[in-house]
Amino acid sequence: MVVNNWVQQVSLKGNVIGYQTPRACGTEKVIEEDRMMSLILVALLCCCWTTQAEIFTSISQMTDLIYTEKELVQSLREYIKAEESKLATVKSWANKLDALTRVSTSDPEGYLAHPVNAYKLMKRLNTEWSELETLVLQNPSDGFISNMSIHRQFFPDEEDETGAARALMRLQDTYQLDSEAFSKGKLPGIHSNAILTVDDCFDMGKTAYNDADYYHAVLWLQQALKQLDGGEETEVSKADILDYLSYSVYQMGDLPRAIELTRRLVAIDPSHQRAGGNLRYFERLLSKQLNELKQEYEPASEEPIQLGTYRRPKDHLPEREAYEALCRGEGIQMHEARRSRLSCRYQDGNRNPRLLLRPIKEEDEWDSPHIVRYLDVLSHMEIEKIKELAKPRLARATVRDPKTGVLTTANYRVSKSAWLEGEDDPVIDRVNQRIQDITGLTVDTAELLQVANYGVGGQYEPHYDFSRRPFDSNLKSDGNRLATFLNYMSDVEAGGATVFPDFGAAIWPRKGTAVFWYNLFKSGEGDYRTRHAACPVLVGSKWVSNKWIHERGQEFRRPCGLTEVD
Repeated sequence: MVVNNWVQQVSLKGNVIGYQTPRACGTEKVIEEDRMMSLILVALLCCCWTTQAEIFTSISQMTDLIYTEKELVQSLREYIKAEESKLATVKSWANKLDALTRVSTSDPEGYLAHPVNAYKLMKRLNTEWSELETLVLQNPSDGFISNMSIHRQFFPDEEDETGAARALMRLQDTYQLDSEAFSKGKLPGIHSNAILTVDDCFDMGKTAYNDADYYHAVLWLQQALKQLDGGEETEVSKADILDYLSYSVYQMGDLPRAIELTRRLVAIDPSHQRAGGNLRYFERLLSKQLNELKQEYEPASEEPIQLGTYRRPKDHLPEREAYEALCRGEGIQMHEARRSRLSCRYQDGNRNPRLLLRPIKEEDEWDSPHIVRYLDVLSHMEIEKIKELAKPRLARATVRDPKTGVLTTANYRVSKSAWLEGEDDPVIDRVNQRIQDITGLTVDTAELLQVANYGVGGQYEPHYDFSRRPFDSNLKSDGNRLATFLNYMSDVEAGGATVFPDFGAAIWPRKGTAVFWYNLFKSGEGDYRTRHAACPVLVGSKWVSNKWIHERGQEFRRPCGLTEVD
């Protein structure tokens, strides 16, 4: 929105880039606009939001903001209408008085010689001008400001905006999408009018820059520059983009290109407070490197910076490349020999009375470890009821710190979850019983039904469901997580697969189905092959519910094996 872009520019102007810190700092420029824009700005800047900064982690909760924004737009239009009505009245009064004063000032005595004119002059100055003064002093913005105050407690904050920006970068990496595809709304299998402007791309680049993530900063700042050079209107200046971009390129180790970009900056703004010093520093540094290596200077490539120009830095995840490839549907180890070992069947839960007349359809998804998918596990009505119960309870999903055992939030798990028990509603009790009937395992010692909704770029990077801490106090009563029963409660247009990097499997969400696997061998030892991940959701809203079944109570339902990996 124009207003939003204008507000952002107030804080972006005057930023200073230095070599001591990747953070931008500086002073604000005072921007004067007309009264309407000032009132809107005050309303927006007065919103000192106090939310938990986790709205972006759940699509479900973000949908409420759509209706909030619609209501605010209606309130804004009502304010504009009131201002226009007020202004029209004042203009009409001014036009009438303008004509009247032209006549009265041409011959004041002659005008006042008529008693009616004298009376009306007294009346206007005593009464009508006072009424006009009251009208002018009225503030039609009060209703709009009041509405903003009511809704602002539910607004996302800076951390939400930053989290959403990082999510786009995560999707960019996982699905190998260039910044231009994103900016034009071109995602795999879908094309929409959801475009990113120059200002949006610049803000994305700044978010990465402030995180010292110069790899993504370069990609997004380059896209901002490309769109600006293409003639797109923008609030941000070309000098600002080149300022951030040149330093980010320098941080990526590309001195020739950093010099070329800085020279362009100097050509645009010779008095720039940093450009000249930066250029001399880059040139000295490059000269020193060339002398040490005894090489000749080669000008920077004229090819635009794009995905693949620079290598993405390594991170904490050793199987990053394999994991992301599986998310894209690449590297899946489903060869013909394995496929021939997979089959489908009707499953009655070992003659379970509740399944005899209506057995469950069971499909093999993988042979070893054995992963199966059950069809038509949840009906549409059951799914909607579960979502209805979960929505008010959704909170940022947590993970257990492997060192301390304490539950905490983490960037590698982006979703919101809620825990439902059988007493909450007959539907939950019925679903729990159905899981027990299908698996043949008791759910008396299982965890509550966990419902999760994934937000922008929602994901859960590779992890184990079972605990690897031998003295975990949480295992004393019910034992470790023996098995996972995962219900898919929505279809996902793109992304969102469940992948197993260790053996190259990818399982795609299908609404109403569920997948099941054992996390432990019969010996009780963890099956490390079951390390799995929830791929980032590219397009859509992903809903799942998990039932983690524990060891206690399964002694005669799944007896111990004689070997460690049986």
